[in-house]
Amino acid sequence: MPLNSFYLMPHPPIIIPEIGKGEEKLAENTIKACEKIAKDIAFKKTKTIIIITPHGPVFSDAVAISYSNFIKGNLKNFNAPSLNFEFKINKDLTQSIIDLADKSNIPLAIITENSYKEYNIPFILDHGAIVPLYFIAKEYNEFSLVHITYGMISPIKLYEFGILIEKTCQNVGENIAIIASGDLSHKLKNSPYGYDKNGEVFDTLLLDCLKNGDVKSIFTMDNKLIKKASECGLRSIYILLGSLNNFNFQGNILSYEAPFGIGYANIKFDVISKCENKLEVIKHAIKEKITSIRMKEDPYVKLARESLEYYIKNNKYLKIPNYVTDEMLNQKRGVFVSIYKHGELRGCIGTIFPTTNSVAEEIIRNAVESGTNDPRFFPVEEDELDELEFSVDVLMPPEPAKINDLDPKKYGIIVRKGIRTGVLLPNLDGIDTVEKQLEIALKKANISPEENYSIERFEVIRHR
Repeated sequence: MPLNSFYLMPHPPIIIPEIGKGEEKLAENTIKACEKIAKDIAFKKTKTIIIITPHGPVFSDAVAISYSNFIKGNLKNFNAPSLNFEFKINKDLTQSIIDLADKSNIPLAIITENSYKEYNIPFILDHGAIVPLYFIAKEYNEFSLVHITYGMISPIKLYEFGILIEKTCQNVGENIAIIASGDLSHKLKNSPYGYDKNGEVFDTLLLDCLKNGDVKSIFTMDNKLIKKASECGLRSIYILLGSLNNFNFQGNILSYEAPFGIGYANIKFDVISKCENKLEVIKHAIKEKITSIRMKEDPYVKLARESLEYYIKNNKYLKIPNYVTDEMLNQKRGVFVSIYKHGELRGCIGTIFPTTNSVAEEIIRNAVESGTNDPRFFPVEEDELDELEFSVDVLMPPEPAKINDLDPKKYGIIVRKGIRTGVLLPNLDGIDTVEKQLEIALKKANISPEENYSIERFEVIRHR
């Protein structure tokens, strides 16, 4: 078993003494656990470390993998310009991973010294990799790297990429370690990013699953919970778990703390025994989750989803189905359809006033527009459909308003100056103040706050 060491490590630069300048002592347990992992890697005389980071070049449609003889980086952005690092890349293993990914239909972006010209991306070692490697290199430096940055592709694809990594390592005659670099929730108490009670829930649930080797529960976790936790490590963990696909394991939690309001965990994963391929079990659990979500859809959400699915598969609009209610057929309203993928916005387009003969027709048209014509996103593709969740807002007639009349939880707003118009729906995550709501709406309309603009407010009936 050449790939024989599996770890989760955090990457806060503040735990490096040259950066923390004394504050690192608040994360003493984290530092000790990082040092323990470094000693374990040294004891095993690990020859290659595969590190998965959130802070290299992140692509929406591919995993990034660095390909060159060496990769170097520094921590000058964290006021430590003297800390420079250079590691040899295991080009043979990297190339083998690239070749197998190509055959397995897993999208990879190969990052080289020329990537600055192609992607406007510098070829550097990021702090998500540097911080764990800082502790390892102090203890042991006879290793080369495979440097991977996760992409925003589906969790199951990331898991399959982990399977591919483990398969590639089977033919290598040396000890290999894989490190998932990632911090947990950024929304714990005293966090500079703000507090959300869901952060603690997320960290507790994830750590419990990792401790008990419960992979299925990780892949069926509530997307809204993940989003509210504001983590950066889960996608690294998906790949790591894929590399453990054929094994029963336990997570030995060496440390967990949050001295700065961000969850830091060090975990060493201990293989217990071989097991059957877990991939199909996970896929089945995900399908059951999707079915459960679909069963809870009301006619508005169901129509939005089926409209986009039908259009993408048949290149024409869905006819109004039988389950549509009289209210949807007889009312004329503006409608916004929002699409989410893994908790992140995937498209949102709507109409302030009705443009068709009914709310039902408005949903059909705007669901297709949201999925295919939102200029912020590439059009939705057929293989994404099962990963999407929908929200439908039926707009009440807008009314003139002053700033004092606004409430971002209750009212959406429309700002106008001539032909420039900006619309923002109510009760959106992260928009808790009138000032923030106005700022975003004005930016969407390209209206300066100093201009003389008009404001309207409106309520919505949200179906989600």
